Amino acid sequence: MLKLYNSATRTKDEFVPNDPKLVTMYTCGPTVYHYAHIGNLRSYIMEDILDRYIRYMGYPLKRVMNITDVGHLSSDADTGEDKMLKGAKREQKSVLEIAKFYTDAFFEDCKKLNIRRPEVVEPATRCIGEFIKVIKSLLEKGYAYEAGGNIYFDTSKLEKYYVFNDFEEEDLAVGVREGVEEDGNKRNKADFVLWFTKSKFDDQELKWNSPWGVGYPGWHIECSCISMKHLGPKLDIHCGGIDNAFPHHTNEIAQSEAYLGHKWCNHWMHVHHLNTNAGKMSKSSGEFLTVSLLESKGYDPLVYRFFCLQSHYRKGLVFSYENLDNAAAAFDKLIARTAQLVSSEQGAVEEEKLAAMKTAFREALDNDLNTSLAVTALYDALKADATPATKLAAVADFDTVLCLDLIKKAEKKANEAQYDESDPIIAEILAAIKARAQAKKEKNYAEADRIRGELLAKGVELTDTKEGTTFKLL
Repeated sequence: MLKLYNSATRTKDEFVPNDPKLVTMYTCGPTVYHYAHIGNLRSYIMEDILDRYIRYMGYPLKRVMNITDVGHLSSDADTGEDKMLKGAKREQKSVLEIAKFYTDAFFEDCKKLNIRRPEVVEPATRCIGEFIKVIKSLLEKGYAYEAGGNIYFDTSKLEKYYVFNDFEEEDLAVGVREGVEEDGNKRNKADFVLWFTKSKFDDQELKWNSPWGVGYPGWHIECSCISMKHLGPKLDIHCGGIDNAFPHHTNEIAQSEAYLGHKWCNHWMHVHHLNTNAGKMSKSSGEFLTVSLLESKGYDPLVYRFFCLQSHYRKGLVFSYENLDNAAAAFDKLIARTAQLVSSEQGAVEEEKLAAMKTAFREALDNDLNTSLAVTALYDALKADATPATKLAAVADFDTVLCLDLIKKAEKKANEAQYDESDPIIAEILAAIKARAQAKKEKNYAEADRIRGELLAKGVELTDTKEGTTFKLL
C-alpha cells in the first residue's frame, strides 16, 4: 500500500482513492511568461513519478493541469504587475503570443525529460465562464464581497483558513513575498481577490465582461474551477511546489470547500525546492538554468531527471555542475551495465527472483515515493545473482516508472560497441550519420534521405530512435 506524506495532515497517509475505478490528480501548471527553469521542472518530474507509479499499481488515472495565462501577479497579496503582461512587454509581443510560445516551450522541456503530458491541459483564458459561475455562488453564500470594484474572498467566514501551517493571529501576513503592499480594500489581511475590475492595471491586455464589470480573474480561482470542471467535486491528489502551499493552495481549499460545502481534496503533495549554493533557484537570480542550457553544455536531459530521482522529493536538493557531473557519471555506468546484459547470453527469466526484485522496488516507492531507494533497488537488481534476462526484465519493469530510457540507451550502446570506430569503413558510416543528423536539423530532408539511401545501397541500414541513429551492416 502506497503511503504518501499529506501536507494537510502532516502525516504519511495510506493512499485510498475516492473511486478505485478512476484516480483523479491535479497539477498546478506553469505561468507561461518565460521558460521554466530546472527548479520548476523538479516538481513536474516528481509529480510524473507519482503519476506513473499510480498507474504501475494498476489504477486508472486522469490527470489535469492548468496553464496560467492570466491573473498571476508578481505578489501573493494581489499587488504588483501581472506576470503575463510583464513577459509581453519584455518581448514586445501580445500576451497570447507569449502564452503560446512558452506553453510550447514548457511541453518541449517535458518531452525531453520524459514527463507525461496530462490527459487534460486547460489554459485559464478558456474557463472564464466557470470562474464567474463559482464567484457568483460565493457572493450569494456570503463567502465573498465587493470592495473597490474588485471581488474578494472573505477568510473570516471560515472556521480554519491556514490548512498547511498553524498561525497565531498576530503572525498573519499580507503575503509571503518581499515588497508586499497592503490592499486597503480588504476587510482582513488574508482575504484574496477572486475578480479584478478596478486596479492598478489599466493596461491589462486580457479582460472579459462579468456581472461586476469588465475585468479578469485572480490567480487562485483558476485551479479550483479547472479541477472541478474536469475531475468533479472530489479530488484524490493535488500536487505542486512547496511554495504553492501558501497562499495559493490554501486559497484553493478555502474557495473550493466554501463553494462545494464539503471536503474537496484528500491528499496534498508538495515538492521541495531545488537550491543552488546561493539559495532557492529563481528566474531573477544567478544563471538562468534551463533544460536547453544543460543541453548546450553537453548534458542529456535525462541525466537531470536521474539527478532528481537520487533525492527525496520532500528534501531540498542542491544543484551544482559538480553534482550534475556525478549524476552523469553514475547514469553512464548504469547504461553501460545494462548494455553488457543486452550483449550477453540472456537465458530465461527467473520468475521468483524477478518477483522479489519488483517487491523491493515497490516497497521503496510505497514508502512516500522514495525514489532514491527505488534507484538502489535498480542497482541491486543489476548486481543480483540472476540471469541477464531476469535483470533486463527488472530494468524494463522499473523503467516504466523511473522513465530513464535505460533499455533503449543500452541497446544503442551495445550496438555501437560491436564496431571498431578506428576502422575506416565504420568511421565513414559514422561521419555520414553525423552529416545526415545535421541535414535533418537544418530541415534539409531531401539531403537526409539521400544519405540514408546511399548508405543502404552500401549495405548499411539506419534506425532512428529517440536517443539517436543506430546502424546495422546487412
